[in-house]
Amino acid sequence: MESDPRMDGSRCLVQLSAHPTRGLMDEKITIVVQKAPPGLQLTVRSLHPCEDGHSWEAFGHYVSDSTGTVDVSQDLSLGGTYSGVEPMGLLWSLRPVPGSKPGLRLRKMNVQTPLGLTVSVYQGHQNEGFADLVPLATVEVERWYMAPGVRRVNVTEDGLSATLFLPPGPGPFPGILDLWGGGGKLVEMRAALLASHGFASMALDYLTPKITLETGKMVGNDYFEKAFKVMEKHPQIVGNSIAMVGLSFGTCVAFKMAAYSQVVKPRCVVSISGSHVQPVDGTVEDMFKFFHKNVEKTRVSEAGEKIWRDLLLPIPTDLQFKVDMGRMRCPLLVIVGEDDQNWATPESAADMQEMMSRAGNAHLLTVLSYPNTGHLIEPPYSPHTRSSGFRSVGSREKVLGLWGGDTAAHSWAQEDAWKKMLLFLREHLHSREGPGLVHQ
Repeated sequence: MESDPRMDGSRCLVQLSAHPTRGLMDEKITIVVQKAPPGLQLTVRSLHPCEDGHSWEAFGHYVSDSTGTVDVSQDLSLGGTYSGVEPMGLLWSLRPVPGSKPGLRLRKMNVQTPLGLTVSVYQGHQNEGFADLVPLATVEVERWYMAPGVRRVNVTEDGLSATLFLPPGPGPFPGILDLWGGGGKLVEMRAALLASHGFASMALDYLTPKITLETGKMVGNDYFEKAFKVMEKHPQIVGNSIAMVGLSFGTCVAFKMAAYSQVVKPRCVVSISGSHVQPVDGTVEDMFKFFHKNVEKTRVSEAGEKIWRDLLLPIPTDLQFKVDMGRMRCPLLVIVGEDDQNWATPESAADMQEMMSRAGNAHLLTVLSYPNTGHLIEPPYSPHTRSSGFRSVGSREKVLGLWGGDTAAHSWAQEDAWKKMLLFLREHLHSREGPGLVHQ
């Protein structure tokens, strides 16, 4: 592309700003280009060097207005990794740079450092070869999961492998026990962000904790009861105001504990891409064995991606193999992606709704169902991952899993679901009713 004569030499005074340059992961950024010639084609690009050594990029194509300005929060992107008016497209449409290995997923593991972005503006509508181009202007942006003053505490008592995030101040704060999915590891980003919004949040590793690595045995149901009791007795946590938040496999645990445990009495439960289908008398290990029995129902896409949603279908009628949702005595928020290719979450939500209607406790249930949305519904502006490499703790086999979702719709769902989840948690954790009790 030939250079525009209006950009010649010293007359190039293009400015690029971002506000705020340092903010929370769920906080919107305003990115503005100024002092460009009017009507100039420009590309605004973000670049993120991931902790695993891979780089991710996103970019939009713009045309400066009559004052030489582009405001990403208000102006139309004509192409790139996103299109339309998308204030946060430079984050949620991040994708591995060309030439990266397949199956990557961007997930921040060290929440004590920011997710860093280099935002640059280039002349012309560019799609590739950015490394060989000289930007007109650049600004550095930091996105944090931990707000200033949030404290990160390792929890090892009672054999737990967990991290507790405490909001700034003396408290006491309402609590959240945060359970991730079937890949294991201690994933802290959601708990850190929840603490940044005023909740004492504990991320719990229950599939690959130290005790499992040392003994070779998966944890029993008492492991979750110990975690809940640790939170209950913490001096900076309101002991009768604790929620459980589960993603995918973590939801199985949350439902089981809320329905059957004599110890775990959550004030409310949030299910993200989860199901109530499981052997209700079983342990975590029994759950994996139960799902593995249906492994022949696995489908494979043309791209070789594993589709596991049929493993739960048809939804059982026998209450030995699904949580009796009529036993739920606390408010429940169920977040569903209608294009979930990993788990039968829409069918599960419909069955839960039917069970609770029959039992007379459907007033406790709120379902948020999002079209063209996949399985990995994460905090706002997290890049959409349609498929990625995955190693289940149950099998340890590394495969390419299909999660589903259309990038723009999925990203909108993440933003909407997060806002509504925070409202749900505030409503029920700050209420004056006792744990697990709701007026009939």
